[in-house]
Amino acid sequence: MDRISEAIDLGLRNIGENRPQELMRKYDIIGSRANFHMIGHLQTNKVKYIIDKVSLIHSLDRLSLAEELQKRACKLGIIVNALIQVNIAEEDSKFGLKINEVVPFLNKVMEFDKIKIKGLMTIAPYAEDPEDVRWVFRDLRKLKEHIASLDLKNVEMNILSMGMTNDYKVAIEEGANMIRIGTGLFGKRN
Repeated sequence: MDRISEAIDLGLRNIGENRPQELMRKYDIIGSRANFHMIGHLQTNKVKYIIDKVSLIHSLDRLSLAEELQKRACKLGIIVNALIQVNIAEEDSKFGLKINEVVPFLNKVMEFDKIKIKGLMTIAPYAEDPEDVRWVFRDLRKLKEHIASLDLKNVEMNILSMGMTNDYKVAIEEGANMIRIGTGLFGKRN
């Protein structure tokens, strides 16, 4: 926590967390000194704990989660900002929608008035050479451009959250404007 507080003092304003429990613990200590992002898989039964603490959910990937976000946001009178998680590489070990599932999913989610879609997120497969996963980032950018051309209500395509410590430079070259580099800043998790 000391390193995170130091990073905030130096100007870091956005903190991503994979686990709701860790997000809540850090939020209790840091509070509104930073914007919290839920970047990991979010179970519907954990929504109630983090919905009023996060500025952006990066992992919206199923209708049951959208329904829970809508229900909780209505109760609190808030708007939830979210990114659609897309599993570009269709890895069995990762969550997210397949490319061909995204637009039909958006057509359902855009009817939820308490959810604002701000863009897309993906996690590329790990590769020693980031050039080997450039296609993942390129395909997400192309999907973003396609969705933006559809002009869907409650759907913006302003954010491309892609790229992590090992591949963020290639992700930025392909259009990422939000990267997740916690390992590079803080080291590997214990």
